[in-house]
Amino acid sequence: MRETPRVPTGDRAARKRLAIIRAARAAFVRDGFKAGMDAIANEAGVSKVTVYNHFGNKDTLFLAVIGDALEEALGETVAGTAARLEQTDDLRSALVWTADAWVKGMIRPEMMALRHLVVHEARRFPELGLAWKEHGPDRARPALLDTFRRLIDEGRLDMPDIEVAIIQFYSLVLYPHLIHSAYGVGLPPETTKALSETGVDMFLAYYGYRPA
Repeated sequence: MRETPRVPTGDRAARKRLAIIRAARAAFVRDGFKAGMDAIANEAGVSKVTVYNHFGNKDTLFLAVIGDALEEALGETVAGTAARLEQTDDLRSALVWTADAWVKGMIRPEMMALRHLVVHEARRFPELGLAWKEHGPDRARPALLDTFRRLIDEGRLDMPDIEVAIIQFYSLVLYPHLIHSAYGVGLPPETTKALSETGVDMFLAYYGYRPA
């Protein structure tokens, strides 16, 4: 059972916590999970005791790093997706914007390195997979659910299983990039654009989307 640290509070503690998370992210990307707590403390400009006071152990620190990195990569995208789905009646443009923003946030080399590290450590540390899912693109799921349900009620979508549909949407526009990245191969911009646009078109055509 992992210990739960009593996290220091206050502005000064918050600044130290952020410095530790950012230093740890750089160390994990560079050295993998074997990155030492001494090195992380040195890079953050704090003592190792301070690191343990904030996080308790390396596993908890790594979870914080994943949450912070995904928030930086996708926080604005999640908010933008919700706003566009709520404010526009053009579902296609909202989904294409979402697809492009997801890919832009997730395929950065640092994010790919962290993702590969999560995959490598997930068997030993299953909380990592859950953290990645909760803080990753799946955060946009509530906004997608609400929009799809509304359009189904309006008779503008034929979608018998919304949960399956959301997974299919991810599969069309985002997962190809994650799969290729596993082999160290990035997709060119024109392919990325085509995947987003034609992926959304395929998705909407399959589910019988009828524009207003």
